[in-house]
Amino acid sequence: MKASAFVYPWDVNGDPRSPGRIAALGVGQVTLAAAYHSTRALTPRHPRHRIVTAEHAAVLYPVDGRWEGRALRPCPAGDWAPGDAYGEAADALTEAGLEVHSWVVLAHNSRLGAEHPETSVVNAYGDRYPWAPCIAQPATRAYLVDLAAEAAVRPGTAGTELESLGWYGLQHLHAHDKTGGVGLGEAGQYLMSLCFCPTCRAGYADLGLDADGLAAAVRTALEPVWQGLPDDGGWAGVEKLLGAEPAAVTRAWRDATARSLQEEAVAAVRAAAPEGFQVLLHADPVSYHVGANPGVDPAHILSVADGVVVPCAGGPALLAPFAEQRREAAVIAANLTVVSGMGGSPGTLATDAARARELGATELRLYHAGLASDADLEAVREGLGAL
Repeated sequence: MKASAFVYPWDVNGDPRSPGRIAALGVGQVTLAAAYHSTRALTPRHPRHRIVTAEHAAVLYPVDGRWEGRALRPCPAGDWAPGDAYGEAADALTEAGLEVHSWVVLAHNSRLGAEHPETSVVNAYGDRYPWAPCIAQPATRAYLVDLAAEAAVRPGTAGTELESLGWYGLQHLHAHDKTGGVGLGEAGQYLMSLCFCPTCRAGYADLGLDADGLAAAVRTALEPVWQGLPDDGGWAGVEKLLGAEPAAVTRAWRDATARSLQEEAVAAVRAAAPEGFQVLLHADPVSYHVGANPGVDPAHILSVADGVVVPCAGGPALLAPFAEQRREAAVIAANLTVVSGMGGSPGTLATDAARARELGATELRLYHAGLASDADLEAVREGLGAL
């Protein structure tokens, strides 16, 4: 199976041994961050540093003229990825014989929400989520589509993986996170992720729902959750708490909004890219799920993109719905965590990959070559060698 390892530019730049070390794992490809959210990352082998603090969401390359005069525009990175950090790393990785694909984080941007709070998701209580741009707003959508095209199609890049191209919501580690005191379950997470910005309010109204009444219904529905009562889980829990009809309307609005954005962004990337450029989306097969792997309809997304990258940290079960809808040549990549300190299991990579293949995976994605220890990387090398 073809395997690709996730990498940050700061894992490579300034460390001349890094590209060869990654190639020696047995991967033929790297997925290199081109636009990324804020993070604090370990670099356990770098000769110049051990911790990189990316203070805000940023692009890791010089932007072009498309952003001139626009209020919403990507921010350059600071000293953690100066200049064309992506291009420098891509050149070094290519010289080591690795095919480079870009890794582009889209609707996840705390800097955007801080500087332009009107772009953020607003929950039923009026709280803004600065890390979660509302993908229904026209200006935000235009920003995300242009960012996808620019960040994806970098020189020397053969394809892209678009992360968080869909709805973001409450469920995300944000700064020093303190949101786990009440177990919301899937139903509570969905209700707390519904957006009530002016654009979404108008969208609900167009579908026959009064936005004020809907917000009040969401607050009422969440009261048992705040009291600690368990929900039924899944969509049945949403319907029980909110009611089947309003739940269906909110899902219809959100599904249609996400689908159209995904179609626009993929089309923009393809228009900017050379022939044969591969476009994958990080995705979850349950359309009401939110986050870095936003929910999609498998049949629809596989008709739009060249394939998907599917989270498998909790097991490979999410692969099957995509495999059932797979068209010839579509990529279904199983995303396996290989950093033991982050809950990964590099020592069982060969077994996990074989199971993923049984459930329909055609490729592997390994998270994350830069964060893993030497022992983890050795286990990855052995695991890939055994496949």
